[in-house]
Amino acid sequence: MNPPDTAVSWPDAARRADFERWLASVASRHRLEPDTLEPASADASFRRYLRLATSAGGSLIVMDAPPPLEDVRPFVKVAGLIEAAGLHAPRVLEADVERGFLLLTDLGRASYLDALQAASPTDADRLMRDAIAALVQWQLAVPAAALPPFDDKLLRWELDLFAQWCVPREYGITWSAAERACWERIVGLLVAHALAQPQVAVHADWMPRNLMVADPNPGILDFQDAVRGPLPYDIVCLLRDAFLSWDEEREIDWAIRWWERARKAGLPVADDFGAQWQAIEWMGLQRHLKVIGIFCRLKHRDGKPRYAADLPRFFAYAQKVALRYRPLAPLLNLLEPLGGASLQTGYTF
Repeated sequence: MNPPDTAVSWPDAARRADFERWLASVASRHRLEPDTLEPASADASFRRYLRLATSAGGSLIVMDAPPPLEDVRPFVKVAGLIEAAGLHAPRVLEADVERGFLLLTDLGRASYLDALQAASPTDADRLMRDAIAALVQWQLAVPAAALPPFDDKLLRWELDLFAQWCVPREYGITWSAAERACWERIVGLLVAHALAQPQVAVHADWMPRNLMVADPNPGILDFQDAVRGPLPYDIVCLLRDAFLSWDEEREIDWAIRWWERARKAGLPVADDFGAQWQAIEWMGLQRHLKVIGIFCRLKHRDGKPRYAADLPRFFAYAQKVALRYRPLAPLLNLLEPLGGASLQTGYTF
């Protein structure tokens, strides 16, 4: 999550009035101190989070998710599934679904992203092992059948973000008919691979920015987009992050620990780790092409250019996988005109 601003502002007077009426209706039940309201964090969506102190000495979080841009119902539903699975996530204390306000328990201020960036190798390993253990429990105990499917249509829509927002909007390139055909073949391969994977509950952003150092560890955030989808998806989110990169030796070590733990727990991982690692990398390529598209859309549509600073990291992830697997090699010809210069800036691992 991004650092909060210093003051709470509102997009319009009507939204502020709705919030103040709602806050007044719940403040006494939870001993809130409205004068302590401050930004907690914001993300790449239209949601934001505010923090309030309580007279009991703690603090709670308000989610401000303005309709019709956001819908809080998936968050409320998945929060209940997580609690039932014995995992640590914010509990929903109050919900105004129509107006898009939630009151949540506060998991603190220590994000995994900040902690890992400052951690020693030993501390980083401890944090990652906790995240892996929680991920296996998520995959075992959150019921996949209760979540919407990560299906052919959604997979293709995500990949189209790259073709729509990165290629023409960020780089001003129009693909030829041959290049478009090449892209469609790569999309077909990645979608078929994803759909062939065992299906489990997928958080869809199990990455350090969405995990909190907490007790029990980790706390889990930003889970409202959870789906029923490919088993390797969340582990690649953790290992090949949007804002933090590891050398491949550490990636593989943590992937093996996840694979071994998942196998012992009875999850349908591959019998051979080499096959599982390939599945992780192919799934990661689909995600990373999607994220490139999202970051470009944030820049060009939503006026949030800061995310584009991490595009070179994703081009490097994508290039590495395309170089490694022959069926994916044609993608390199499409990536080079886009991220070629970026790949010389220190993100090749």
